[in-house]
Amino acid sequence: MAIAKAERLMNLALCLLGTRRPLSKRELRGSIEAYLEAGSDDAFNRMFERDKDDLRELGLVIETVESLDGDIGYLARRDSNRLPPITLDAEEAAALGLAAKVWQQARLAGAASGALQKLRAAGMPETEDTYEVHSALEPRIPVHEAAFEPLMLACRDRRPVIFDYRKANAARPEPRHVEPWTLECWRGHWYLAGWDRDRRAERVFRLSRITGKVRSRAAGTFTTEVPDVVTVRETVESWAGETATRTALIRLRSGAGYPLRSRAVSVRELGDGWDELEIPYGHGLDAWLVEFGPDVVVREPADLRADVVDRLRAVAKD
Repeated sequence: MAIAKAERLMNLALCLLGTRRPLSKRELRGSIEAYLEAGSDDAFNRMFERDKDDLRELGLVIETVESLDGDIGYLARRDSNRLPPITLDAEEAAALGLAAKVWQQARLAGAASGALQKLRAAGMPETEDTYEVHSALEPRIPVHEAAFEPLMLACRDRRPVIFDYRKANAARPEPRHVEPWTLECWRGHWYLAGWDRDRRAERVFRLSRITGKVRSRAAGTFTTEVPDVVTVRETVESWAGETATRTALIRLRSGAGYPLRSRAVSVRELGDGWDELEIPYGHGLDAWLVEFGPDVVVREPADLRADVVDRLRAVAKD
C-alpha cells in the first residue's frame, strides 16, 4: 500500500508540474490510473484531497486557480518549485560523502548513494576519500535488526506502532504501544526513544530485544509532544548506561571484556586469571554486564550485584 501511494503521489506531482494551465479534478482523475479505479466520486475526492495535502507537506507548491466560469483548477509552477543552485565547498562535500559511507551496511545504502550521485551531477565538487586512502578504519553503523526500517519510517511519519518487546530479565516478550520519537545508536546498539502509551511515560527500547514484526497503527495521532532532539538523545544516553552517577567494582577474567576495560577508571591484577576493575555505574549497566556471562563477577554495590543475579536467573529459566 505504501508503494501504491508513493506512485500515486508521484503521478499527481508530475501532472501538476507538467501542465501550463490549471487542471480540474475531472482532468486529473482521467489522467491517473489510481484515481480512475476509485469506487465513487466521494472516494476519489477524499483520496485527491489527502494526496494534495501530502504533496504540500512535502514542499510542493500547488496553486488553486478559479477560472472566469468559476471552475477550480490546480497546477504547480516550475519556477515556484525549483530549488536554488547547490553551492558546497570541498569540506561540506567531504562531510556528505562521509555521511553516505556510514550507511553502506544499512537499508539506506541505496538512497545514500543515489543522493550523492544527484548532488555530484548538480555540481557538488569531488573530494578525496580520506578514510579510504589514509585509514584502515571505515565509518560504519551496522543495522542488523529487522525493526530498524519500519521504526525509522514511523519516526519520520509520526505514526504510532505496536511491537512485542522482551526485557533483559523477562521470560517472554510483552506487547508495547509506542509513539516513536527517534532512533539513536549507542556503542553499536540501536535504541528507540518514544512515548509508551500503556505506561504513560517516555521509554527507551533496544531494537535487538524487539521480536516479531513492527505493526503501524492504521489510524491515530501522537498524544504527546515530541521533545527536542537533544533532550531525546540525553534520555537514550541515560537509559543506555552512558550517564554514570557512581562507580562499581567488578572482577573480570584476564583477557576478556575489552569494552569494560576501555571504560575502567582503574584496573588491578588479582592473580589466578582475574583482574579487578572500577567502572562508571549508570542505568543499564546490569544488562551490559550480563552479556559477558561467567567472565564477570560483581563485587559492589550490592544492588547492582542483585540486579545482575536476577537477570542471570531469568536467562537460566528460559
